[in-house]
Parts: sequence; structure tokens; C-alpha cells
Amino acid sequence: MQMLFAIDATGADAEQAIRDFWRELPGDAEGREYADEAVRGVLRHLEATDARVQAASTNWRVERMARVDRNLLRLGAWELEHRRDIPRAVVLDEAVEIAKRYGTEESGAFVNGVLDRIADDCGRTDTEPDADAGDSAAPVPGD
Repeated sequence: MQMLFAIDATGADAEQAIRDFWRELPGDAEGREYADEAVRGVLRHLEATDARVQAASTNWRVERMARVDRNLLRLGAWELEHRRDIPRAVVLDEAVEIAKRYGTEESGAFVNGVLDRIADDCGRTDTEPDADAGDSAAPVPGD
């Protein structure tokens, strides 16, 4: 999320932003691979992801959303569409918690409502098989 926020704020190149982020905040090696994949995936599908967010957010243009909300929605929408191994509830819960912590007073409810609509549009339910259940729960290749 921090990398997406930085790229959005500065217009930085994704690969440079990833390098800069890990140089400043080494973090844990386990989460690094997923974070890099998520940043690249969101940016690779940015136009389609923004269109999906726009369609799900009644009366809000993506470019007018608060930067925290916009990037949480981008990440959540990408995860819902391209990472079916991550349960819907986990995607929504994580995004809402970050929105409440770093966004505005209304961010949590806004992010929850938009991502819930996107999850419905993607056909995501909480009853999907988990990652150990086979190919249907695997990430989409190349994302």
C-alpha cells in the first residue's frame, strides 16, 4: 500500500519505487515477494482496475478520491480479481482496517462498500475453496 501511495503521489516508476521502498524499510522477506507482486499487478492492470473501482463507487471519480482510499481500492480490487487464493473477507477486512487507520473518518465505510460491490461483481464469495483446495484457488498466472 505504501508503495502504491508513493507512486501515486510522485509519479515514480514502479521498479524504482519498489527498490527505494525496500532500501528505506527492509521489512520481512516473507512479505516482500507478495508486496512486489501486488504493486506490479495493480500497475499492470491499472486502467481496468480503475474502471472497476469507478463503476463500483457511485458518484465518485477515481481521481477525486482521497489518495489512501484510491490506492486501497486499487489494491483490494486487484486482489479480488487476480488473487483468488486470498478470501474475500480477508481482502475487505485488511483494506477497511488500513482505511480506518490512515484515511478519513468516512474511509472505512467507503472502502468497505466499494470493495463489497467489486467482490460481488467478480463473483467472489466467502465460501470459495481455500488455497489448499486445488487450482481454482490459485492466483491468476502473470498477475
